[in-house]
Amino acid sequence: MPHPLQFIGMISHRRQSEIHPPSGPVIDPAYIGAFARAHEAAGFDRILVAWGSTSPDALLVASQAAAATSRIGFMVAHRPGFIAPTLAARQFATFDHLSGGRAAIHVISGGSPTEQKRDGDFLPHDERYARSEEYIALLKRLWTEPKPFDHQGRYYRFEQGFAEVKPLQQPHIPVFFGGSSDVAIEISGRQADVYAFWGETLDQARETIARVRASVAKAGRDPAAIRFSLSFRPVLAATEDAAWARADRIIARIRELRATGQGGPKPESVGSQRLLEAAAGGKVRDKRLWTEVAAAVGAGSNTTALVGTAEQVADSLADYAALGIDTFLIRGFDPLEDVAEYGRDLLPAVRAAVAARGILAVAAE
Repeated sequence: MPHPLQFIGMISHRRQSEIHPPSGPVIDPAYIGAFARAHEAAGFDRILVAWGSTSPDALLVASQAAAATSRIGFMVAHRPGFIAPTLAARQFATFDHLSGGRAAIHVISGGSPTEQKRDGDFLPHDERYARSEEYIALLKRLWTEPKPFDHQGRYYRFEQGFAEVKPLQQPHIPVFFGGSSDVAIEISGRQADVYAFWGETLDQARETIARVRASVAKAGRDPAAIRFSLSFRPVLAATEDAAWARADRIIARIRELRATGQGGPKPESVGSQRLLEAAAGGKVRDKRLWTEVAAAVGAGSNTTALVGTAEQVADSLADYAALGIDTFLIRGFDPLEDVAEYGRDLLPAVRAAVAARGILAVAAE
């Protein structure tokens, strides 16, 4: 039985994107609520709340959004290394109860040493991933063990650790995990419920999926058990020419802002390097994978886009679904405004395109 098609959006604590410099208060509770409700109304299944080394706490932002909504799930980014796994397990289990079983955790090992050092983490890349694996394994034990237990590992040690509160979801809260390095792929095979990666070319995505599935099989798990989430930035318009004109305005605005010094440091992750490799192959890859933003900003996050009409972008997403991807994380450059357009035009078009090909299970709206 194929996994059902799912859509993940993304909210933030205030209005900001590559074309909208942050403005106003750092935390805008009304904006958080409106942003979350817009995704729920648009038919999204989950919303990502990202982690940043200088940003408001992601779990508390998600709690605010959960209080403003009733159905939509959450994918809360979390970096191991800054609080004990015993505490994180209780925090996420508590959120799962208070939200009515809507929690998921996206474990981020950290792709930028500069970011990590801001919170006092000086571990090298491979050790960050090894720590993440120990952390995830402990979260799962704490979420499921009926009795206290001792642990002495490479990065964590405790005696009689126990979580009185267990997640509402059984057997545990879904674990999203990502990373394109060899060690990240290995750990994904052992620990991830959903492997999340950024919008690569079709050939790159096919390769990544094969690597992860091989890792899952090596770990003795059913390769069909893991899900795949791929992230894109759709740029839509009523015609293809209008969509590309909109893309031209977006890249011009990004270059204008970066010329004034606005924009973060370039990343060092393997995932970012793969997006830059895609960009090196041309402005447009495959049918409509637009790479100019990734190239302009150093591919520090999900910055590859799909440009065209809703039906054209849906057809491209169906191409990825045919590779085995069942979850799409999509967000716009006009973050809140684009959500309504996605819900009205893109999500129904993707469901129709996927259903027409018989690729995934598509829930009735």
